[in-house]
Amino acid sequence: MSDDEVRRALAGLVPAGDLADPERSRERWGRARWSVLAEPGDGVAGLALQRLGAFRALECALRDDAPPAELDLDVRDWRRACARWRPRQGDHSYAIERAKRVGVRLIVPGDPAWPERVDELGIHAPVALWARGREDTLAAPAAAVALVGARAATAYGVQVAGEIAGELGVAGVTIVSGAAIGIDAAAHRACLAVDGSTIAVLAGGVDKAYPSGHAGLLTEVSRRGVVVSEVPCGTAPTKWRFLQRNRLIAALSDATVVVEAGWRSGSLNTAGHAAALGRALGAVPGPVTSAASAGCHRILREYDGRCITSADDVREMLGWTDEPGDAAVLGEGGRTDDATRVLDALSTRVPRDVAEIARRSGVAGEEVSARLGLLDLEGRVVSDERGWRRTGS
Repeated sequence: MSDDEVRRALAGLVPAGDLADPERSRERWGRARWSVLAEPGDGVAGLALQRLGAFRALECALRDDAPPAELDLDVRDWRRACARWRPRQGDHSYAIERAKRVGVRLIVPGDPAWPERVDELGIHAPVALWARGREDTLAAPAAAVALVGARAATAYGVQVAGEIAGELGVAGVTIVSGAAIGIDAAAHRACLAVDGSTIAVLAGGVDKAYPSGHAGLLTEVSRRGVVVSEVPCGTAPTKWRFLQRNRLIAALSDATVVVEAGWRSGSLNTAGHAAALGRALGAVPGPVTSAASAGCHRILREYDGRCITSADDVREMLGWTDEPGDAAVLGEGGRTDDATRVLDALSTRVPRDVAEIARRSGVAGEEVSARLGLLDLEGRVVSDERGWRRTGS
């Protein structure tokens, strides 16, 4: 691909002035392509980008059956990775054109808006970010705190989340959350109500509101902060991508506070990422009789989380004095198994063949077949001459 073709492909995704450097433009284009090819948190892709650069890594992934010597990678691991990526090699055109149409920006490492906090994820860091709104919010010097919790929140949880988010927002702290119903939405709304800055991290493309009922909320977030995702426009949110999204929420924040969470809540996944990164972690206690607070009590007991009852407790947890911006930025992410990704790629109504499942899941075809066999034994999938479907069990 010529330098002129790369510049034309990137036009509208990045500021015009950022296209003057051909080498930098090739790197941007490579990362845009990689965000389509690889699922979030793909460590082999991250290693290839880290050691080869995005453009050369892309060429090798789509052409070579043996890994470049610089990767020091087993041939079988490389071939399995290529089998995940290559079914998607033609999928970038729609995603990129869609991003241009709806005004979404591409942000890559080295850009002024790139949040250096996420680099601590190492080879599991996002290859690129797709942003709608004020992308400079991502790299702003203000402290950032993740407020997350249950979708099925109680009135108590919503009230506490709103109070903490509002007080931190007034103090200039950026509130990070996932825009889900319940605690996430309460945190975003309270921050916006005090003219604070907030970041909504989505598991799907930023071109489509999820949940759909939060379209207005996400529009407001994009006006006063930013809506961001590491997957490109047109990508559907799946269970796998939600779990990987959680690592990004933790990595974007100096501290994570879980306001309300059940015993097996996804918020515990976010808490685990924060702990693995060495970031400050806290949880809001609730009634011992409330199932909605069981996960928070688990964080306090098993994760060595700090007890949070107010915004002042958050400041104390981070060692802030009068100025939250004085807080120091603290400092790899988990994965779910391929079976989850295969299930995410299946429909309960429309049969899909192995090749289509591999393309949708980002799992190599031979591994898809193996996973389907096990899922079939468990009664979670069924097949006929047209393909495979999820049973819904």
